[in-house]
Amino acid sequence: MSESMAIDWTPIYKKYKGLWVALEQDEKTVIASGKEARAVLDEAISKGKSPIMIKVPMKLQAYVGLYGV
Repeated sequence: MSESMAIDWTPIYKKYKGLWVALEQDEKTVIASGKEARAVLDEAISKGKSPIMIKVPMKLQAYVGLYGV
């Protein structure tokens, strides 16, 4: 994926709020989802995938700057 292209995760956020999600390398296609990261990862691996794992937040919050500085 090109670093200059933004990905709209709005549909993922709306559908998977609060869950772990395994994404394809395109960073848009959901392979598996659930409450437990290990179970989601295992499901994705069982499908022959090497996923990108994310935890979708319950609430979107703006963040600007460095953390802990």
